[in-house]
Amino acid sequence: MIRLFSCFILIFACFVPSISHAAGDWRNRASAETVVTTSDIAAEISFGRAIAARILGRYPAYENSSLIKYLNLVGATLALNTNRPELEFHLMILDTNEINAYAAPGGYIFVTKGALKYMKDESELAGVVAHEIAHITEKHIVKSLKIKGTDDTSDFAKLVGGSSGAARAAFDQAVDIGLELIFKDEYKKEDEMQADKTGITIGALTGYDPTGLARYLNRIKPIKEKIPPPINSTHPTFDVRVTQINNVVTTDGINFNALARNNNRFDEAMKSFK
Repeated sequence: MIRLFSCFILIFACFVPSISHAAGDWRNRASAETVVTTSDIAAEISFGRAIAARILGRYPAYENSSLIKYLNLVGATLALNTNRPELEFHLMILDTNEINAYAAPGGYIFVTKGALKYMKDESELAGVVAHEIAHITEKHIVKSLKIKGTDDTSDFAKLVGGSSGAARAAFDQAVDIGLELIFKDEYKKEDEMQADKTGITIGALTGYDPTGLARYLNRIKPIKEKIPPPINSTHPTFDVRVTQINNVVTTDGINFNALARNNNRFDEAMKSFK
């Protein structure tokens, strides 16, 4: 079995950016609204773990313990401002120059070396990670594929632990579909926009300048737009996403000038990046 992650988060104190100047109506805890059962959570985590293993089968993990620890600290502080305390978030760096980040249900998040290379400060990293966290907290793949525990209409939990060939085949097929959604940017437009909006709230609640994601998107836009989108893609354009980010910051009255970018800490953490 592939060992997914070796870095565990032990201490959060002194890492969370100050939010003392970030008061405003936008300060509502951000996360999914639906009620989940224990079996729902177990099915989501098992399904996400299988997708995470497939991702690591496609891309090797980047072995850099100090940078992985730093990434997980950023992710852990962001996760504190969601309503998914039942999930333990795990973050890993993929050793590829492709510019991307991925989220698998259950709390598994991957950021590529290529994406990190174009980030300039911690608020940009936090913006990308918060966007992926939002895909998980809002259960976009879970809802799309109807990943649930045992109830009157769904018996997905039996597929997770099923020993029959039919159960394993059905589970593997569901994992394949989940991978397609992730790798081909086949989130529905409204899901992608929601992930940006929820990610802004998560980042600002944590004390990060929420415009970091917009700065990052503008920087990678010329590179990513050279790659033709998949046929029938519903993924929103960079311009649409950046416009919404700026509108949300303005409409919600977020004083981003009072929030952190943490340039120095980011630069220090990235010294070991190759």
